[in-house]
Amino acid sequence: MGRITSSRSQLKPDPKYDSVLASKFINCLMWDGKKTIAQAVFYDALDEIKRRLPDQESIGVFSQAIENVKPQIEVRSKRVGGASYQVPMQVSRQRQQSLAIRWLLTAIRDKKGRPTHLKLADELCAAFNREGAAMTKRDNTHRMAEANKAFAHFAW
Repeated sequence: MGRITSSRSQLKPDPKYDSVLASKFINCLMWDGKKTIAQAVFYDALDEIKRRLPDQESIGVFSQAIENVKPQIEVRSKRVGGASYQVPMQVSRQRQQSLAIRWLLTAIRDKKGRPTHLKLADELCAAFNREGAAMTKRDNTHRMAEANKAFAHFAW
């Protein structure tokens, strides 16, 4: 038998909100297998969001933030006759989610000097309002795809 690798079928919803997306996010946030710490950071961030936006459901804000950051289209390099072209391509549902999570985490890890749960709350609120570093990343990706539309016929 080969190694057991993580898969969507094994992913259990998180204990507090019963959300598979939250569970996935916590797993990506986790470092060195320290899940309890990752959960604490995530839940503290959601509590902070609840404090800032009392009329919103905090898990709803989180889901909407992820939804807003998901890219519809991205550029992939393709070599054609010795030249590399940036070819715009549709992004699969699974990859959209992975990229959104990765960009949010990169955005909060690039900011220094504050507790992670506060940085996470900031970034999620910003993404919820369609602004912030992760949103900028998505817009740049879309802009790249738009600029390279001429090479769309190379899509495979």
